[in-house]
Amino acid sequence: MRYPQFLQKNGTIGFVAPAFGCAAEPYYSAFMHALDRFRAMGYGIRLGANCFEDKGVGISNLPELCGEELNESYLSGANDVIISCGGGELMCEVLPYVDFAAIAEAKPKWYMGYSDNTNFTFLSATLCDTAAIYGPGAGAFGMEPWHPSVQDAFALLCGERDSFHSYDKWERESCKSAESPLAPYNVTEPVVIRSVPDGDIRLQGRLLGGCMDCLVNLLGTEFDRVKEFTDRYAQDGILWFLEACDLNLMSIRRAIWQMKHAGWFAHVKGFLFGRPLCFGQEMFGIDQYEAVTALLGEYGVPIIMDLDIGHLPPMMPVVCGAYASAELKDGRFSIRYIYE
Repeated sequence: MRYPQFLQKNGTIGFVAPAFGCAAEPYYSAFMHALDRFRAMGYGIRLGANCFEDKGVGISNLPELCGEELNESYLSGANDVIISCGGGELMCEVLPYVDFAAIAEAKPKWYMGYSDNTNFTFLSATLCDTAAIYGPGAGAFGMEPWHPSVQDAFALLCGERDSFHSYDKWERESCKSAESPLAPYNVTEPVVIRSVPDGDIRLQGRLLGGCMDCLVNLLGTEFDRVKEFTDRYAQDGILWFLEACDLNLMSIRRAIWQMKHAGWFAHVKGFLFGRPLCFGQEMFGIDQYEAVTALLGEYGVPIIMDLDIGHLPPMMPVVCGAYASAELKDGRFSIRYIYE
């Protein structure tokens, strides 16, 4: 596994929009404020061609132009790290235009984003053996004040921290709007972590995962090299981190079934599930916990649920591809990234 150099003081942050750009409110104002804040901290800024575009379908621009922007930003020496502008809907259509072969040969560079950015953070690991950060997009850095999770994400990007833990509360309803683009996370709900088995758990393994909406879409395509990846790191074992955006409970269960029967869970050491966006939903007599545990119990590995990962903030930054040591102790989750 290749690990990029961390962002140095006065380094340059590149921004790209292979999914949505920051063309409309509240994303435009949040992004502009984030840029001002980074500049005030002494960092250089390099904007991709699509950061303010809204010409595509579910993404910022035409797929080929989004791929061109991502290739140029990653392969260029003009920036040191890359943060995606935000999530989206159809970043999968950009993938044929991303030069993964060149990226695999280039000097590795940290890329951070989540949701639709799974299409790169996941494939960076499985296709290029290069770690990437499943973490907040550019707009999150525009909030005032920064939530501790946003501070954590930037500390990871700068190499100042390698250990993180769950937070006290999470956001059910956002206060961010066109009228309040810089609103911080509205954390009101206590974090309560569920697990199978109950009690304290310790895990080690190599992290792989992201948003299931995107992952199940990649499955079976020419971009699916998961079996080769899990076999390559079989000695480490795999810690799958998974969360869902648009999927309802039945869709989550179908996604788990599909990944399971595609052989993706070979060499699994444990499952780490973020709170799904459909949190609290029940269908056909099952809840969000039974939707995953019923199909994964046969692996005989721990399943930890309702973690601070994904679409219901706050979110811990997760290094896809990194080896990790994780622990659930007295209801609090912690994780440490080991860059080997």
